Amino acid sequence: MRTYKLTISYDGTRYQGWQRQGNTENTIQGILEDAVLKVTGYRAEVNGSGRTDAGVHARGQTASIVLPGKIGEDDFTAKINDRLPPDIRLLQTELVKNGFHARKSAVGKVYEYCIDTGEKPDVFTRRFCYHFPHVLDLDAMRKAAGYLTGTHEYAGYTDKKDEKSTQRTIYDIMISGQGRRVVIEYDGTGFLYHMVRILTGTLLEVGSGQRKPEEAAEALRTKDRLQAGFLAPARGLFLREVRYQ
Repeated sequence: MRTYKLTISYDGTRYQGWQRQGNTENTIQGILEDAVLKVTGYRAEVNGSGRTDAGVHARGQTASIVLPGKIGEDDFTAKINDRLPPDIRLLQTELVKNGFHARKSAVGKVYEYCIDTGEKPDVFTRRFCYHFPHVLDLDAMRKAAGYLTGTHEYAGYTDKKDEKSTQRTIYDIMISGQGRRVVIEYDGTGFLYHMVRILTGTLLEVGSGQRKPEEAAEALRTKDRLQAGFLAPARGLFLREVRYQ
């Protein structure tokens, strides 16, 4: 048996997220597994580094797959792409050590969130940016981000009530702006359900003057979801990179 690491890019606009579901075939995992079946003649599970919600995109999602024999990586990549829709691409297939698992072996992830602050949504980025037509105070947002980085219990920054552990480490939150476009980059060990989108909503409320920067720490202290900001829409979110040792 051989284990392979897959690097995948996709536009999540028309899909019901990464994870295969019993009530729909319209998931990234399900479509990839169908493509593998068509290429190899047998069904194999494609294990992703984590779930992305419906509408979330990926520049560098990773997955692992175990196949019964050695394959030509480039040939396999080309054949899989021939059977994928144009908004899903297999970027690379790489032979790795047996025991590698895309989720369990991951040590960190980087997400990006894109905001369009223009008066009207940009025609060409409207599917990939959240239209938030406000003048944003980026310095205030960076001050709030300082309270949110580090190792904390992020129970107030998730919409899932039964997480086994809510402790995570965020190494950095970088906020950059050029013209009408603002990008927030999150670099951490891992993120809870909806966590990046709630962090983004909180920072946008700070940037638009709806809350003070220091109030971002209240949801950490109280572990109360109601103390955090709104859930930013999925369409502005990209999984950019998954890190391994």
